Amino acid sequence: MAEIKRTCLYDKHVALGALISPFGGFDMPIQYSGIVPEHNAVRNDCGVFDVSHMGEVSVTGPDAEKYVNHIFTNDVTGAPNGKIFYGIMLYPNGGAVDDLLVYKRGENDFFLVINAANIDKDVDWMRQHTTGFDINLVHESEQYGEVAVQGPLAESAVEEILNIPCAELAFYTFKQLEYEGEKIIISRTGYTGEDGFELYGSHKFINKVWDLLIDSHKVVPCGLGCRDTLRFEVGLPLYGDELSQDITPIEAGLGSFVKTEKEEFIGKDVMVKQKEEGVQRKLVGIELVDKAVPRHGYEIVADDKKIGEVTTGYHAISIDKSVALALIDVKYTKLGTPVKVHIRKKFFDAVVTKKRFYKKSYKK
Repeated sequence: MAEIKRTCLYDKHVALGALISPFGGFDMPIQYSGIVPEHNAVRNDCGVFDVSHMGEVSVTGPDAEKYVNHIFTNDVTGAPNGKIFYGIMLYPNGGAVDDLLVYKRGENDFFLVINAANIDKDVDWMRQHTTGFDINLVHESEQYGEVAVQGPLAESAVEEILNIPCAELAFYTFKQLEYEGEKIIISRTGYTGEDGFELYGSHKFINKVWDLLIDSHKVVPCGLGCRDTLRFEVGLPLYGDELSQDITPIEAGLGSFVKTEKEEFIGKDVMVKQKEEGVQRKLVGIELVDKAVPRHGYEIVADDKKIGEVTTGYHAISIDKSVALALIDVKYTKLGTPVKVHIRKKFFDAVVTKKRFYKKSYKK
């Protein structure tokens, strides 16, 4: 059995009394004061997450841009330095290896951020496909820690508490800068539906940032529990739920991040076919009439037959409704279509809705 890892902030979480549980191969804080107050802190004020469990890989060399385009569905061709791209790495059959962020640091210099549970698999996959490319691929996950500062007051928190200028960053951009003698990265993406920043650096830097934010009493420590409720409410996918080796980006509604006009990438032929011919199932939103809570794997039923299943479900905190994301037969995906959700031994009335249950509040 693989040894459970700990992030560089593990002792801080213990000291704060966090509920800690394994996630993605790491002992991670699930909650501190509780999922609801932490969720609301991010929606209304500012919260900070330890996301040091995420993986980092650098790709440099003469063929770096060509290589990234080969393994990645989005198109990084000629991108300006400081630009971030969301996209997916695919198997040849169109299933997802992982979804990830690609940071363009310089000419033929890219920084890839991958999901914690997939680090070893992703790095192996990347290495398997370096043949014919003049690149240097370096697995840097052990060197980096990362925190995410999220919420309407995130910008002021980073600038005033950390004294790191960030207001000029547009959505999905980043910069590198010196902080007390070391090079750090700050980006503006967010996985919560709110404005937010990610800070990458050494374990020493991340510990200092965490202490400054927590000691200010202006930023709430947040666990992975509310990170999931927050991303879910705005329809953002989680690998293993809305994307997997068995769920393609087109089925998941992520076709805008699959640039089939590119010359080539792994899985392109399947993506072209699915875009042109359509798919048999799609990801939708589901709203229950009742307050019963749908969970991952629960059946969606219509016309007395199973038509799909829930990928993520909650009684959503921000809207006070029981809702779910579900992968269902494409014939039932029209908005307003009545369906039922099989919860334990009962069937609950529900209706197909948009996947975004709560309006995103990113900075334009």
